[in-house]
Amino acid sequence: MANNLKTSIVSRNAELDALRVLANSGLLRLYDGTQPATPETAVTTQNLLAELTMNATAFGASAAGVITANTITADSDANATGTAAWYRLLESDGTTVLWDGSVGTASADIGMNSVAIQIHAQVSVSSFTYTLPQ
Repeated sequence: MANNLKTSIVSRNAELDALRVLANSGLLRLYDGTQPATPETAVTTQNLLAELTMNATAFGASAAGVITANTITADSDANATGTAAWYRLLESDGTTVLWDGSVGTASADIGMNSVAIQIHAQVSVSSFTYTLPQ
């Protein structure tokens, strides 16, 4: 028989509430290029465009299988010029990867007013949500 796992909202919320604390004071790195296959896959040819710092309480409590980021500290001095395409979220140690996702101006995990980043410019994120699949 084929796998057909589905989780309840209660289960998803519990998982997200455990996961969200790992992101407290974490690092949000924005990259250009193609997102790696998994969060465990090393960044290779992609350029680090900006690094932002998550709030000490990175995400609010889960609701309906979703967590939404609290205010994220902007990067006041972008690392490089390029088009942000994906992100990687790390714990505050700067080495432990939590998850990757998409960046865009609409229909993305992270919302930005513009994905065009200029070196030495300020970079901010307008929205950041994580939805746990059913």
